[in-house]
Amino acid sequence: MVDAVYAGGTRGHAGDDPIGKLLPGTGNQGGFRYAGSPARGTVRLAVLYTSGGAVDWPDHLDTETGTFTYYGDNRTPGKGLHETPRKGNVLLRDAFALSHGSAQERASGVPPFLLFEKAAPGRAVRFRGLLAPGGPTLVPDDELAAIWRTTGAQRFQNYRSRFTVLDQARISRAWIRHVLAGGNPLEGECPEAWRTWVESRVYRPLLAPATTVIRSAAQQLPDDRTGQAMLAEIREYFRGRETDFEACAVAVWRLIAPATGTVDVTRPSRDGGRDAVGSYVVGPPAAPISIDFALEAKCYEPDNSVGVREVSRLISRIRHRNFGVLVTTSHFNRQVQSEVHEDGHPIALVCGRDITDALRQHGRTTPAAVREWLQQSFPHAR
Repeated sequence: MVDAVYAGGTRGHAGDDPIGKLLPGTGNQGGFRYAGSPARGTVRLAVLYTSGGAVDWPDHLDTETGTFTYYGDNRTPGKGLHETPRKGNVLLRDAFALSHGSAQERASGVPPFLLFEKAAPGRAVRFRGLLAPGGPTLVPDDELAAIWRTTGAQRFQNYRSRFTVLDQARISRAWIRHVLAGGNPLEGECPEAWRTWVESRVYRPLLAPATTVIRSAAQQLPDDRTGQAMLAEIREYFRGRETDFEACAVAVWRLIAPATGTVDVTRPSRDGGRDAVGSYVVGPPAAPISIDFALEAKCYEPDNSVGVREVSRLISRIRHRNFGVLVTTSHFNRQVQSEVHEDGHPIALVCGRDITDALRQHGRTTPAAVREWLQQSFPHAR
């Protein structure tokens, strides 16, 4: 059942893991677990497990779009992209390649992927859904990409893959047993969303719009020391010259909203008004249209929240059919969030945790990497 928690044992070893009991033959350790052999192309069922603790490899589930980003298993230098002990990257390579083939190739060569994440207590896991490689809005290059990382001056590659969580609330035990036994995956109580994807490569994503729009201060700031240090690097880099943070805020917004077009950073006004104006591009490449936006940046310490005064100033500068962006290294107080939501103001509130999440998803996962990015991207700030 989607989002159900399955309890683990209490003996303190790998045998406590519940996935091996739920899905016999898939194993009880690692991020990639499967029945069959990736090397021989005989995987019948695959499990992706994420602990959420690998900050250098930020697996991420976007519950509103149903898109899941997962990183492969070549996470240290010294081996080729596909030379990993568990052959997880081989599994990704072949599954994504065959996903673009015929219906028969998908049926025989792409195993159903089941997503589990670490839960509490102990070795408990939460089931997050049935996955299909790729997505309805992704081009092939975005579905599976070999990306470079550097550790100790050594460069290596790993996969970044993107899956879609299919709209299937319940996975039948009968189907799981049928698939594990080597039966035709389109038979034996096959989930309808999986059948549709296999037969036509049409995605039916599980879309879950967020109902909680008010985030606490703790939810808006990184909850790990690395993330806190990353934000501290940004604040220290622009200390005493906080207006220079504007260009950095624009760069962060581009990471979050890649379709952002031209942006002009404005000179500070007497009342500290809008810091940048730009355009967001929508529509086909041959006939695009631009939506204007105004952006303000606040390089604040974590205990200094953005209040109503700052947001009201941005609201006053938004023209009809425009939107606003407010980026801060801190957080927004509750009143600000309530007013923006309840009054329907078209303003994107980007807090400290949003900044570190965006940087991590684009490969800047340590304070040193953030410092290098700042020095290279904004050389006149110091």
